Amino acid sequence: MIVVRLWLIMMLLVTLSIVFMWIVQIFLFERNYVDSTVAEVQSRLQPVIEKLKTKDLAYHNQLLASLSKSTNGKMMLIGVDGKLLALYSLGYRLQDESSLESACVFLSEFENSEEYRQVLQGESYHKIIRCGSEPLILEIGVPVVYGNRQALIVLYHSMDELHTVLRINRSQLVTLSITLSLAAAMLAALLSRYFVKPIHIIKCTVDELAKGELTATPGLSLNDELGQLSDSVDELSQALQRVDVLRKEVIANVSHELRSPLALIRGYAEMVRDISWKNDEKRNEDLNLIIQEAGRMSEMVSDIMDYSQLQAGYIQLKKDWYNLYEIVESEVVHCKQNAAQYGITVRLESARKDIPVNVDAMKICQVMRNLLNNAVNHTADGERISVVIEKLGNGIRVSVVNQGEPIPEEERAIIWERYQCSQHHGGRKKGTGIGLSIVSTFLKAHDMCYGVDCKETLTTFWFEYSSQSNMSQS
Repeated sequence: MIVVRLWLIMMLLVTLSIVFMWIVQIFLFERNYVDSTVAEVQSRLQPVIEKLKTKDLAYHNQLLASLSKSTNGKMMLIGVDGKLLALYSLGYRLQDESSLESACVFLSEFENSEEYRQVLQGESYHKIIRCGSEPLILEIGVPVVYGNRQALIVLYHSMDELHTVLRINRSQLVTLSITLSLAAAMLAALLSRYFVKPIHIIKCTVDELAKGELTATPGLSLNDELGQLSDSVDELSQALQRVDVLRKEVIANVSHELRSPLALIRGYAEMVRDISWKNDEKRNEDLNLIIQEAGRMSEMVSDIMDYSQLQAGYIQLKKDWYNLYEIVESEVVHCKQNAAQYGITVRLESARKDIPVNVDAMKICQVMRNLLNNAVNHTADGERISVVIEKLGNGIRVSVVNQGEPIPEEERAIIWERYQCSQHHGGRKKGTGIGLSIVSTFLKAHDMCYGVDCKETLTTFWFEYSSQSNMSQS
């Protein structure tokens, strides 16, 4: 689950932060504490140590007492032969046997140390005695003169106070780490649910859309990527609603359009059978109407089948070289018969009659047929439709121009969608509502540009054949 993953990621970040705090505390702060303590002790003892270098301690016992008072530990005066000459603590000389015995034990080990040889060579030293990683005692060795002979002083400064401070700091850090972990765990759980909640809402909305609840929307108002996703789902819902409405419309349109020719076919077939079988002229007229309506119904079914198959990728273009003028002319001639019943004239204009193109002739015929049918549907009775073939740059443009009210700006982007029917004139309603979708699909398959222009009372649907694009496709 995303909630658990987000929680784990947040807790990992918190854990890394706590580990970082411990590393900084142990390897930076505690080391700085120790270094600061050593520097402070050395700066405090330095004036007395400087005096020791120029005085013979056999004649200045007060310096030994003063130096012992400056530290909170023991001080030993050791001769060059390794014998204990004096033992001090907090400014007082110690004479008890237990203290002297412990000092003798130290001397037996000290004589073999590197620090002992270093002091004999006239150099001072200091070191920190630790128990594990905990600093316990600061040991300082200083060369001196005692009775005109070389000797040395070893000071022990207890670091109990620093050890107490470090222990308190670590205890506080442990408490802080536990508190931070618990607070972070609860906050991470709340934030994870907060972040995942919009995703869950969007997921439920998509599930409802998949079940057919096309009015479902997330209804989120967020200014981030989730808000953009919510807006996209809203747009998807609106698009699905529009497609559903158009689907219902096309079903109604197809049902109506198929019912009309079927009714005519049945009615006129019964008329031919019962009434006009003896009248050859009337019978031929009725039979021609039956054939015409059956052909129109067949064309509608073919349009639907061809569009569906091409969208599914089942139809491949069968290109060859054809004369574009002859393709357009054949469809214009066919359209003239259909337009004549409404008093509409169709005129073909072309400067050339030999225009070789490499296309699928059947598909381009369907493109022209749908464009001309669309023009007839949108042209008032007695008006004119112009089909113009012209050279334009490196290509050929075919335009179908009809007079009538211009297509509204908001509808020009959706007229190419499937099942989208625009308003029409004169009560004419030919086609299934996918005519322009077939046009756009077939022209895209040919890699041709197409579009619609509206200027005053003229509407122009056009497409362009480019020899360069065709060569690149080949």
